[in-house]
Amino acid sequence: MADDARAARVTVRVRYFAALREALGAEEHIEVAVGSTVGELQARLRGRSERHAQMLAPGRPMRVALDHNLLDAPETVCISSAAEIAFFPPVTGG
Repeated sequence: MADDARAARVTVRVRYFAALREALGAEEHIEVAVGSTVGELQARLRGRSERHAQMLAPGRPMRVALDHNLLDAPETVCISSAAEIAFFPPVTGG
């Protein structure tokens, strides 16, 4: 019998802004298991290339949004449907 949770997958749109966009491109689409966290997605993206690993490294200052909502703790937020996840450097005032 197949595990339905394991079989359920969605394609998410990953968008990059500012320096991340310059290094990684504007966006990519990636398939993830329903219930994966945004933190797990970020770890998976780091495995795509050396540049991804460098730009999305743990501890690197960055903001993450899920469907245009900023996340305080992306490592714990689950992806339950097709979504847009955006990565961008923190914005400074000016």
